[in-house]
Amino acid sequence: MPTFANLMQHTSTISFYTLGCKLNFSETSGIARLFEENGYAKVDFKSGADIVVINTCSVTEQADKKCRQIVKQARNLSANSFIAVIGCYAQLKPAEIAGINGVNIVLGAQEKFNLLHHVQEWEKEAYFNKIVTSEIKYVKEFVPSFSLGDRTRSFLKVQDGCDYFCSFCTIPLARGRSRSNTIAETMKTARELEATAVKEVVLTGVNIGDFGKGTDESFFDLVQELDNLEGIDRFRISSIEPNLLSNEIIDFVGQSRRFAPHFHIPLQSGSNEILEAMRRRYRKELYVDRVERIKAKMPNACIGVDVIVGYPGETEELFNETVEFLKSLDVSYLHVFSYSERNNTVAVRRTDMVPVEVRRARSKFLQQFSEKKKRFFYESQLNKEFTVLFEEQEQSGEMYGFTENYLKIKSAYNPEWINQLKRVIPTHVNADGTIRAEILVDKLAPVMA
Repeated sequence: MPTFANLMQHTSTISFYTLGCKLNFSETSGIARLFEENGYAKVDFKSGADIVVINTCSVTEQADKKCRQIVKQARNLSANSFIAVIGCYAQLKPAEIAGINGVNIVLGAQEKFNLLHHVQEWEKEAYFNKIVTSEIKYVKEFVPSFSLGDRTRSFLKVQDGCDYFCSFCTIPLARGRSRSNTIAETMKTARELEATAVKEVVLTGVNIGDFGKGTDESFFDLVQELDNLEGIDRFRISSIEPNLLSNEIIDFVGQSRRFAPHFHIPLQSGSNEILEAMRRRYRKELYVDRVERIKAKMPNACIGVDVIVGYPGETEELFNETVEFLKSLDVSYLHVFSYSERNNTVAVRRTDMVPVEVRRARSKFLQQFSEKKKRFFYESQLNKEFTVLFEEQEQSGEMYGFTENYLKIKSAYNPEWINQLKRVIPTHVNADGTIRAEILVDKLAPVMA
């Protein structure tokens, strides 16, 4: 005899709203597939679904505020929706979220993967308010996931948690200790992607360079194994700490068949004084060494940089030290963040806070500087030959794609090019920060040499 939950399977709609990092998108996608496999119809968030899942970030105060805004929006779209809040914010401040008008359930770091069970319980019992969390020290299981839906690329989760406890960061409190699967298990997940239409996979995690910690396996070992996966054309390494980006990894990517010459390396500050206060595990001299080695092995490599401005104690002189350091680096673009006070961190207890308006001004300055860096990098890549992977989205008759070294190519829309690798020669930089290129339509696009 069918259960009530089974009867509900084919009538309930569900939508997802993801805040934050690539890792969150990977986990949201995995949870969404579980619901779809059980008969729920996934719909767009703006449709006003029966069940709404909000996967949260808590890196900054703005991320917390955004969660509250999305809850309100979801409730306005459908007064009777069941609203579940999961993710980092849910782990850190479950009671605060439960107090938001409209929230039905809050699930912490481990419990979010049991969301289907909780929804089915709600369908049977119609409860309205519930918090299910565990102390983060008890969260030790690694749950694999990958994003699917954009057939061009996928985010593959290979690691979770962090043991670094930087003075400004709550991620270890939200996600727990560093953990990962074995290489064998990770390859099983990667082979699931190999069977799809996905051509590019981005490796993601909280601290991916820590893969295999506590075992005799390493991130470098994983990279070597993935490079042999015939069904995936291209891999990218997402953000990796400079002290974990080894010579072995750099040298291997430089001659890899599939790994793209694109690195995103957090810097946070160009001042050793600030780096020490942040409890970062490197100094700027190591960062210089990493950038120089990448460029020596891969002159056309793209290098992205995370920078935090306005950390407590960052005087004008120390900020200028960061600016001058960034000017000296052969990097391609910046991700700029203003320091945000977070509870239960070391930094929040300091008394030398930088005024918010100063943080904003410094952030704006570096964002403008980033645009200059990016344009300089783009112009240095003109008239060279690359491979672009075109995406499905059409905007005003245009389509976009990224080269192996992360040049954003814009071309007239051609549906036959969607999810296809094409050889291109960039010819000029557009005013909107994209690149116009000559498409070598008659030339095969082999796997990267």
